[in-house]
Amino acid sequence: MEKVLVTGATGFIGLHCIHQLLNKGYAVNGSVRSPDRKNEIIKALQKHNTSTENLNLFTFNLTEDDGWDEGMSGCDYLLHVASPIALENHDEDFFVKPAVAGVNRALTFAKKHNIKKVVLTSSVAAIFDTMEKKSYYDESDWSDPDNPAISHYSKSKTLAERAAWDFVENEGHPFELAVINPALVVGSSLSGDIGESNKAVQMVASGKMPVAVPLMFGYVDVKDVAAAHILAMQTPASNGERFALAEKDLWYKDVAKLLRENGFEKAPTIGIPVWLAKIMANFSKELKLTLPYVGRLRSVKHTSKAKDILGWNPRPAEESIVEIANQMKELGMLK
Repeated sequence: MEKVLVTGATGFIGLHCIHQLLNKGYAVNGSVRSPDRKNEIIKALQKHNTSTENLNLFTFNLTEDDGWDEGMSGCDYLLHVASPIALENHDEDFFVKPAVAGVNRALTFAKKHNIKKVVLTSSVAAIFDTMEKKSYYDESDWSDPDNPAISHYSKSKTLAERAAWDFVENEGHPFELAVINPALVVGSSLSGDIGESNKAVQMVASGKMPVAVPLMFGYVDVKDVAAAHILAMQTPASNGERFALAEKDLWYKDVAKLLRENGFEKAPTIGIPVWLAKIMANFSKELKLTLPYVGRLRSVKHTSKAKDILGWNPRPAEESIVEIANQMKELGMLK
């Protein structure tokens, strides 16, 4: 039985990866930052009728060596999913230092333990923030860390992914590497933790966003993101490739309309123009973070690499958005 180490086991994407791997017959090692959260993972998987007999959980983190040897021991593959993410505007060090250090640490131990293949979770954030402003992007595009408009999060994803490719090149290709670059990851959570990206849906469904701001995101279901990680792990042709994932591009007004049609009456009915959004950003820290992207189409929808190489077949984003909105409603998170 082949064994896979998944870092970030309690995370939104990481837990879905573990769920699918166990159901496909792999043995799984998972990393948690706190031993207190091990039971949370076991309960979540068992609730979804997944046996945890072949799951082992280890406590280690991105910034220290302790625990990595134990977690990596006997593994054939590494899915390095763990990375700092937050909607709040933390300082640069909060994102960049652990992201880059975590990649270098994970790959150093992967080399030591003769891992066959590493699949790294990156983001479209490592693609979009180029100096050249355009509407359509693909895997050949790279965010520029020196771009004055780049967010700390985008910078962390860019530098961490660059570190991974540099490591493989500089160390003589000790293992195969593939990278997954998802857009906004939405859909149901296996635990009570909805993740950070679903909060974009929560703001609309709960009415905390009283008007539809002119913001567009690519959306992709978390189950399809997890599936892409496993397909990349299994597919020889994925070696050396990046895979941008987005099922559909939607403006906030489209998301609001979809949610209203599905019974979420607090979703905004009015859209606002770009100039008004810029004025309103002076009074909202959440909106201020999005200012560089207001009114801009930034899409990876035209790239079909994941479908062509991996045979990836995502579900409609609208289903995922309604699914997580209903789950948040059940959990009492839309008050």
